[in-house]
Amino acid sequence: MLSLPVETIVWAGFIVVLAYVVYGLTGFGASLVAVPLLAHFFALRFTVPMMVIFDLTAGLTLGLRNRGAIDQKELRRIIPFMLLGVVLGATVLVNVPDRWLLFVLGAFLISYPAWSLLFPPGAGIIAPGWVIPLGTIGGIFAATFGTGGPVFAVYLARRLQQKSVLRATLSSMVTLAGLSRLAVFVTAGLYLQQGLLLLAVMLLPCVLVGLAIGSRLHQALPAGNVVKAIWLLLMLAGASLLRRAIGEF
Repeated sequence: MLSLPVETIVWAGFIVVLAYVVYGLTGFGASLVAVPLLAHFFALRFTVPMMVIFDLTAGLTLGLRNRGAIDQKELRRIIPFMLLGVVLGATVLVNVPDRWLLFVLGAFLISYPAWSLLFPPGAGIIAPGWVIPLGTIGGIFAATFGTGGPVFAVYLARRLQQKSVLRATLSSMVTLAGLSRLAVFVTAGLYLQQGLLLLAVMLLPCVLVGLAIGSRLHQALPAGNVVKAIWLLLMLAGASLLRRAIGEF
């Protein structure tokens, strides 16, 4: 049974469309947009497993179209550390109170966009050894908040120079992280929460609509300006979450 106000479902649908417009533009970032906004309506333990279903749908859709552009070598390098991080992050999600999770997520949503605006990726290539900390941290954030994409992007954007290869590889990374999170969350029983699967099915069309819009915009809009606007939006969302988390202490 799903006993939610109609307004909540409408707002959730709008948020999901917006999130997957971003995903269609960049190949990642849906959960980064959706989780902090949906957290005002649902608990993180409800929101994050639901976003896994959406990320897998979007990742498979986008990945099938762009599989030829994926950098397989970088994927093989990052997967072991991502899996380690997912196990650690799922443990945190199940055991840590929501108020602390909201506080960390809010702080991350302010600090990461600010850092990205001040220090955009340069032309240099970083050493492959950076995959160890960034892959692990990305896995932790993927499982705890559904927001591992930006951390994976920090690594991949400084390893891959072609825009199409970066987008395809990031999308595949999000899909693989989603599959690992799905297995861990099923084991932890998070999909037994009342109404979660029903709401996910109701909102799946919003994922496809947002993805279609974002994919079209990817060809037409300057990526740099779009990303800057997204960062500013996320900083506002992070400030809102910090205020809410502090109020719960």
